[in-house]
Amino acid sequence: MTDAAAVTAPAAPDAAPRPDPRRNQSPDRPMLMQRPIARAETFVEGDHVVYPTHGVGRVERIATEEIAGHKLELIHITFEENRMTLRVPVAKARTAGLRKLANRKTFDEALAVLKGRARIKRTMWSRRAQEYEAKINSGDPLAIAEVVRDLHRNAGQPDQSFSERQIYEAAMDRLAAELAALEQIDKVAATQKLATYLKTLPAA
Repeated sequence: MTDAAAVTAPAAPDAAPRPDPRRNQSPDRPMLMQRPIARAETFVEGDHVVYPTHGVGRVERIATEEIAGHKLELIHITFEENRMTLRVPVAKARTAGLRKLANRKTFDEALAVLKGRARIKRTMWSRRAQEYEAKINSGDPLAIAEVVRDLHRNAGQPDQSFSERQIYEAAMDRLAAELAALEQIDKVAATQKLATYLKTLPAA
């Protein structure tokens, strides 16, 4: 089992204004999503949680440990599929984007996104790919649902390219993992449920 390094990014003051990512944006660079700052939450052992860049995990334990001469209260999060453990300081959990599972209302909104019409920008694929990957790594189920919606192909539509397929599958995996944890079903069943929504997608 791999033990990931603790998050050490400094927390931004709550009152500080967040910069607008569109300001001073070069026209040659894709607009990338900022990682959303999660609301303050209390985590306990056994909770299913979402870490933006790794997806759904489970809180294994919360313990105080000494690191480099400093005592830190750390949340140990395990990700079963890749057998990884991530240690996140409790004090940094919010700014790291760690959150509990989305509630039913939020996830229903994500499912509704899947039924919408694809909104594909007329830009180079490399630029769109970066934006899609940023949405996946944001950990936001609505943003991830947008990626699935935009890259899904119905019967009779052109096949996905290799890179489109990779990003599509990554987004589907993230969405299915959270749905599975939320509804307490396995990920295969969750993937099948998402597929039923995608079958109703209008042609792009």
